[in-house]
Amino acid sequence: MARRQSSTPSAEIVQDYTENIVDIDVTSEMEGSFLEYAYSVIYSRALPDARDGLKPVQRRILYMMSDMGLRPDRGHVKSARVVGEVMGKLHPHGDTAIYDAMVRMAQDFSLRLPLIDGHGNFGSLDDGPAAPRYTEARLAAAALTMTDHLDEDVVDFVPNYDNQLTQPDVLPAAFPNLLVNGATGIAVGMATNMAPHNLVEVISAARHLIANPDATLEDIMRFVPGPDLPTGGRIVGLDGIRDAYAGGRGSFKTRAKVEVEQLSARRTGLVVTELPYMVGPEKVIEKIKDAVNSKKLTGISDIVDLTDRKHGLRLVIELKNGFNPNAVLQQLYRYSPMEDSFGINNVTLVDGQPQTLGLLQLLTVYVDHRLNVVRRRTAFRLGKKKDRLHLVEGLLIAIVDIDEVIQIIRSSDEASAARERLMSIYDLSEIQANYILELRLRQLTKYSRIELEKEQDELRREIEELEAILGSDQLLRDLVSGELAEIAEKYGTPRRTVLLESEAVSPTVAAAAAGDLGKAGVKGKAVPLALEIADDPCWAILTASGQIARTSNQDSLAESGPRSKHDVFRSVVKTSARGEIAAVTSQGRMLRIQVVDMPVLPPMSGLPNLAGGVPARDFITLLKGETLVAFAPLDEVLAFGTAQGVIKRVQPDYPLNREDWDAIALKDKDTVVGVAPAGDDTDLVFLTRQAQLLRFSAGSVRPQGRTAGGMAGIKLASGDQVIFFGAVAPGDDAAVVVTISGTDGALPGTAPGAAKVTAFSEYPAKGRATGGVRAHRFLKGEDTLLQAWAGHGPAKASSLAGVARSLPQEHGRRDGSGIPLSQAVEAIGPSMTWAEPETQDARTEEA
Repeated sequence: MARRQSSTPSAEIVQDYTENIVDIDVTSEMEGSFLEYAYSVIYSRALPDARDGLKPVQRRILYMMSDMGLRPDRGHVKSARVVGEVMGKLHPHGDTAIYDAMVRMAQDFSLRLPLIDGHGNFGSLDDGPAAPRYTEARLAAAALTMTDHLDEDVVDFVPNYDNQLTQPDVLPAAFPNLLVNGATGIAVGMATNMAPHNLVEVISAARHLIANPDATLEDIMRFVPGPDLPTGGRIVGLDGIRDAYAGGRGSFKTRAKVEVEQLSARRTGLVVTELPYMVGPEKVIEKIKDAVNSKKLTGISDIVDLTDRKHGLRLVIELKNGFNPNAVLQQLYRYSPMEDSFGINNVTLVDGQPQTLGLLQLLTVYVDHRLNVVRRRTAFRLGKKKDRLHLVEGLLIAIVDIDEVIQIIRSSDEASAARERLMSIYDLSEIQANYILELRLRQLTKYSRIELEKEQDELRREIEELEAILGSDQLLRDLVSGELAEIAEKYGTPRRTVLLESEAVSPTVAAAAAGDLGKAGVKGKAVPLALEIADDPCWAILTASGQIARTSNQDSLAESGPRSKHDVFRSVVKTSARGEIAAVTSQGRMLRIQVVDMPVLPPMSGLPNLAGGVPARDFITLLKGETLVAFAPLDEVLAFGTAQGVIKRVQPDYPLNREDWDAIALKDKDTVVGVAPAGDDTDLVFLTRQAQLLRFSAGSVRPQGRTAGGMAGIKLASGDQVIFFGAVAPGDDAAVVVTISGTDGALPGTAPGAAKVTAFSEYPAKGRATGGVRAHRFLKGEDTLLQAWAGHGPAKASSLAGVARSLPQEHGRRDGSGIPLSQAVEAIGPSMTWAEPETQDARTEEA
C-alpha cells in the first residue's frame, strides 16, 4: 500500500497571500446587529398589524390554507400538511412556532371568534394539543372573510423569503380582527397584550365611526363598554378599561362566575361555571388545595370538577357547615386564580412602526384599511367590467356581418394580416380583433345579437354603479358599513362577560350567606364578612308540605298579606343561627337538628317564599311510615298529644350524647299528632274527628321522664280519634277555633263541606281525661271533621269582632254548624293570614 505524502504550499503561494484584518468597534457592531435583530422580531414575528390584527405567521397560515382550498365546506386535512406548506413556502422558521400559532387560532377559549376549524385534540386551558400528525384542520367560516377578494388586487403582495413566491402584505380583513380576537406577543423591548371584544359591539362602533369620522372616544365607548372574554366571567372595575381605551394601557380584574347553591339538604356549596380568561380548572383546583393545606383557606370541605362537554365548566366547592359562603368566596378571590388581573398594552404595527393605540385610533386604522380595500376592489372590478364591455362591443360589430368576417379570416395568409384587415374594415381595436380571431367556431353558436346587447346594457349599468362608488366617498362608506353589518349579523353572538363598575356583591347572595335576609337591600362595595355565620336570632320553619328552612327576617313572619299557594306554616320555633332545636316525629322520636345546617329562605316582599326550603326527608332520616310533626325548642317543657288521646309533658333533660331519642312510649297503632311548649298556665287543646273539644290547664299534667307513656288526656268515644293537639297562650283574646267538616270516606271535592270559626274563649275549661264539649254541629251528609285548629287568629282580625265580621253571626256559636266551605274560603281565605303572638311558636295552615 502506497504511503500518502503530504504536500506543503510552495513559497510562491505563501508570498502571494495577503492578510486582511478589519478593525471594528464592538459596541457599534453589537448595536447594529441587535437593532437588526430587534426590528426583525418586532416586524416579522411578535407584533400584530393594526389593520388585520395578525402576526406574519398567522397571516401566512390563513393565506396558505386559503390557497390550498381548505374551505369550511371541504374536508379537514392533517395539520402537519398545513404546517409543512407554510414552512416550506412562506415561513422559514421552526414548525413548532407555526403549529402553536395554528392551534391558538382554533381554540374557542383563546379567541372570541376562532379562525380555524380544528378536528382532534387542540388542547385545553390545562393541557397542550396533540402532535400535528394527529390533528386535522380547515378554515373556519369567519376566516373566509379575512381572505376574501385577494384575487382582486385589494392588497399589495410581497415576495416570500426566497423571492420565488408572493404573499399578501396584509389581509383584507372584513371584520376588526385585532379588537375581536385580541393579541399577545413579546418582542424585543416591547410587548403587546390585547383583550378580545364582542364582534357585534366592535362592528357597531366601527360603523358609527364610518358614519361620523369626528366621533369621540365617549361616543365609541357607548358601543364598546368593555372586553368580552371567550370564557365569560366578570370584569370588576372599569376605570382601567377606560384608561386603556384612552391611551392604550390599563388593567382590569376578572373574576369567576360563582353561584351559591344548596348541594344537599345539609350541604351548601359554591358552583363555578365561568373562570377568568386563560385560567383552567385544574390550576384553580390545585391552588385551592394548596391554600387549604397551608391553612390560608378555611371552610372548604371538598372540591369536585364536574366539567363535561354537554354542560360545560362546573366546579363544585363544598363548604363546611357554619361558614359564610360569601366570606369564603372572598377568600377564594384572594388566594386562588378565581380572580385574575389582565393588563392591556395595545402595541401594534402601523405602517411598519410599533405604536401604542387607544380604542379610537385602533378603529380608525381599521376603517381606513377597509375603505382602501373596498376602493381597490371596486377599481379592479371596474377595470374588468370595462375590458369585458370593450370585447362585447367588438363582437356586436363583428356579429352583424359574421359571414364576411369569416371570409376575411379565411382569405388572409396569416393571423397578423387578418387582424389588420379586421381592424381597418370594422374599425376594431387590436384587443377586439385578437378576441375575434381567438374564437372557436363552436363558440359562434351561442352568440346572438340580443344576448350581447343585454350583456352590454348590464355591463354599462354595473360600470355606472362602480364609478359612482369611486366618485363618492359617502357611497363608499355606506358600502363598507353595509358589509360590516352583514358580518355582524352572520357571526355575531351575545356578550358573555359581565361588566361591573365596582366590587358590588349581590344583595341576595350576601344576605343569604350571612343568614340575614332582612338586610338584603343593602348595596355598595363588598365589605369584609365574618367567615363563620354569627349566632344571630332566627326562626326555624316547618311547612305543611314538609319543607324546612330558616329565616332571620322577623318582619316577614309578622307582616300580614296574601300567601302564595302552599306557603303555609306548620311549626315555627324561635332559635339562633348556631343553635339546636328538636324535630318531633309521628312515632314519638325527637331528633337533634343544627339550625345552621338548614337552608336560608330567599327574601321577598311579604311572607317568606317557602320554595327555598328542602324536603324534610332529605334533611333528616325518617323511618318507614313516619312523618315529621313539628319543630320544638330543647330548653322548654313540651306537651305531646297522641291520636288516642294521650297527653304527656316532658322536662328538657334530653341526652347530650345522642342525636335522636324516644320522647314518649306509644301504644300500638298510636301516633303523635301535635307537640307544643306548655308552661303550667298554658291551655292545652284536643280536637277529635267527632267534633269534641277538650280544653284544660297544662298544670294538671305532671311532667314525666322520657321513657314514660303519658296519661289520659281526652276521653274518646268508640271509633273517635284526635286530629289536632295544641296549646294556647294565657290571656290570648284573639285565639280562635277553626273546624272544617265533611263526609268520611268521600273523595276530596265530591262531597259538600262546611267551615266554622269560633272564639276560643267560647269553650269552657274542663278536667283532664273528660270528653270535652261539642265544637261543631254536623249538617246533613256530614259525619266527621276533616281539619281542625285552635290558636291565635288571623292577623287582619286583631279582635274577635274582626273574625265575627268575616263570617255570619249565627255561625259564631261554639255548638253551631258551619257555612259552606266555598263561602268560608271566599270570606277569610284570600284576605287573611295567621299572625303569631310573641309567646306562641306554632303557626296554622289556612282553611
